[in-house]
Amino acid sequence: MSDSLKGQLLCSLGMVLVGSTVVASKVIGQDIEPFLATVLRHALALPVFFALMHWRGQRLPRVGRRDAVLLTVQAAAGSVGYSVLLILGVTLASASDAGIVAGTLPAAAALFSALLLGERPGLRLVLAIGLATAGVMAVAFSPDAAGGSSNPTRLAGIALVLAAVACEAVFILANKRLSRPLPALAMSTLMSAGGLLLSALPAAWLAREGSGSASAFTAPAMAGVLYYAWVPTVGGFLLWYAGSARTSGVRASLATVWLPVSALALSAGVLGEAIRLWQWAGLGCVLAGMVLAATAPRERP
Repeated sequence: MSDSLKGQLLCSLGMVLVGSTVVASKVIGQDIEPFLATVLRHALALPVFFALMHWRGQRLPRVGRRDAVLLTVQAAAGSVGYSVLLILGVTLASASDAGIVAGTLPAAAALFSALLLGERPGLRLVLAIGLATAGVMAVAFSPDAAGGSSNPTRLAGIALVLAAVACEAVFILANKRLSRPLPALAMSTLMSAGGLLLSALPAAWLAREGSGSASAFTAPAMAGVLYYAWVPTVGGFLLWYAGSARTSGVRASLATVWLPVSALALSAGVLGEAIRLWQWAGLGCVLAGMVLAATAPRERP
C-alpha cells in the first residue's frame, strides 16, 4: 500500500469519527450551552494529548508568527466554530438534516484546496470527487431522509450547519499552508489547547451575562461530552493529521465524503431511523469514488 493511500485511509477513518459528532452534538445540545460544551470537550481531551506527548517523548514545537496566526485561525474554525455551530444547528434541525447538509463538505474542501493550496486535480480525481459527491447527494436527497417541513427554525438550523461545514473545510486544509509540517500529535495538542482558550472566554461571558440557556449536566449530556472529547477529538485529530501529512489536499478532501455517510448511518442506528435503498446507493457511489481515487496517478500542485 502506497504512503498516499495510507494517508487517505487514515483521513477517511478520521472523518467517520467526525461524522459521529452529529449524534453526540444532538445529545449534548439538549442540556449544555454550546461554548461551555466546547470548553468541557477540550478540557477533557487536552490532558490525554499531553499524556501521549509525554509517553512519546515529544515537546510542543516553536512556531513563527505566520504559523501561529494560521494555527489560531485553524483552531477557531475547527476546534471552536465547527463544534459550536454544529451543536446549535442540530438543536434547531434534525440529525438527518445535519447529515444531509454535511454532504456539501467534499465540494467545499475541494474548493478550498484549489483556492488556498493551488492544487489542480487530474481527471480521474475529478471523476472520483464527482462520484463521491453524487453518493452523498443520493443520501442527502433521499425521500426517506428529507422529511420535515421547511419552517424558519429548521432553515436556521440548516444555515448553522452549513456554517459549521465551512469551518470544517478551513480546519482540515489550513495546515497545508504552514511553513513546515508539524507532527500529528503536536498538531492535535495545539488544536485542542487553542480550542480550549478560544472557547473559554465566550463561555465565561455568556455565563456571567446570563444570555445563554442554563446548562444541565445530565448523564446523557455528559456522556456525549466525554465521547466527543475522547473519540472524535483525540482519535479524529490524530487520524486526520497523520493522514493529511501523507497525502495531498485533494485526496484528503475526497475522504471527507465519509463524514455525512457516517453521520446518517449513526443517526439511523442511534435514533432508530431506517436506511433505505437510496442510502445504500449513495454508499456504493462513495466506495466507487474512493477506489477510483486510490488508483489515480499522483497529482502535482
